[in-house]
Amino acid sequence: MSMLPTPGTRILDETDQQHEPPYHLVLLDDDDHTYAYVIRMLGDIFGYGPEKAYAIACVVDSQGRAVLMTGSRDAVKAKQDAVHAYGPDPLMLHSRGSMSAVIEPAFQGTGS
Repeated sequence: MSMLPTPGTRILDETDQQHEPPYHLVLLDDDDHTYAYVIRMLGDIFGYGPEKAYAIACVVDSQGRAVLMTGSRDAVKAKQDAVHAYGPDPLMLHSRGSMSAVIEPAFQGTGS
């Protein structure tokens, strides 16, 4: 009697994989940068068109903050670094540096 190979069973346990939660990059309002600066920065860094960049500038100005993007922590951190390195607004003499952006979890619990 010959031994035939038997098919093996392989169980993939995907429940053990940890998926990184998404993060938001949030632009914070200040009085040291013009709308033109924000629109140019968002176009240069994120590739946003003038209409979308203007809409984000309006949200930042009226609400004090606006979500620029949502993604992995590494992707969001890279864009945060680019925002922080963009430099001062040449249209405002008192502008001494870049705008500020913070990283926040995209999904926050309701608390207890």
